[in-house]
Amino acid sequence: MNFQNKRRFQILKQYIIGWTLGFILLSIVRGEGTTELGSVKMDLWEAISASLFMGPIFGSISAIGQIITEEIGYRQITLLKLTLLRILFDIIFLTSIVIIAYFIFGSNISLLQFAFEPGSFAIYFYILSVDIFMYAVRLINLFLGGSNFWDLFRGKFYTPREEERIFMFLDLQSSTSHAEKLGHVNYSQMIQDCFIDLGVVLENDAEIYQYVGDEAILTWKLRDGIREQNCLNAYYNFKKQLIKRKDYYQKNYDCLPNFKAGMNAGIVTVAEVGKYKKEIAYHGDTINTAARIQGKCNEFNQEFLISEGLKNEWKDSDFDFSALGSIELKGKESQTRLYAVHLPNSK
Repeated sequence: MNFQNKRRFQILKQYIIGWTLGFILLSIVRGEGTTELGSVKMDLWEAISASLFMGPIFGSISAIGQIITEEIGYRQITLLKLTLLRILFDIIFLTSIVIIAYFIFGSNISLLQFAFEPGSFAIYFYILSVDIFMYAVRLINLFLGGSNFWDLFRGKFYTPREEERIFMFLDLQSSTSHAEKLGHVNYSQMIQDCFIDLGVVLENDAEIYQYVGDEAILTWKLRDGIREQNCLNAYYNFKKQLIKRKDYYQKNYDCLPNFKAGMNAGIVTVAEVGKYKKEIAYHGDTINTAARIQGKCNEFNQEFLISEGLKNEWKDSDFDFSALGSIELKGKESQTRLYAVHLPNSK
């Protein structure tokens, strides 16, 4: 299953679970110690059974709306307009719920009477609140990236812990000349487009750790990055994506952006940091070394450099490696042996 389908499945799963729990909570609140005013009357367990049936249906519908919003709406319209579009979807969604519920429960009153029964507006408000809550959680998840929201929620990294990870530093080449040529606004728009295209690396199980100016930092758990040479393929898939959109970049920015990369693997410390703005941060010499390696790309006239330790993780590889000797990196006492990475027969 590719990343796009994995992401869709994840949204679908989250919305089905969220909506089912939401309906069960509504059943408990309305079923204990209250008298139903509407024409549809169910005891607590009947209501919970109905929730288990209705939750997946409405969760799926809501999830489809979210998937469409993310895949079509993003970068086409502003976040505010996107939210307004979502509210319009909620109104249509709520209307659909009323119609479906009317036919399921087979009331003897008219649809209009069913829709405006006593107590119905409290239910409508609750349903809209659930959908808005799910939408908000999804937005937060997008801003934090990957599974970081749930890791923060569970306090997984409240106490620092060690992980073995791969880090890749990607840096836009000739950034100063691009900025002078395009102006700050157009240059920033080009960076936005590049980082949208960078999303292709998620197909290689990469986590986008940070965007720093015109630089991006990717990371993998060691086993995920080594598997199927994900961390190597990620760079070339990103490069391929930029070339694929060459006409777009030439038309809008009169250039084709080029990124050079440095990569290293090792032990890092991961921890939850910040009081008023929380995020998950990685610390350690592994990251600093990856940054230093990337800084050597221009010196050696290479586009992709990795450390010897990472290169040795593969006994066999589809890529070619050229030894560049032992290099003294700034800030490190011992020398680091570097390798240039090449596609087969491209040297």
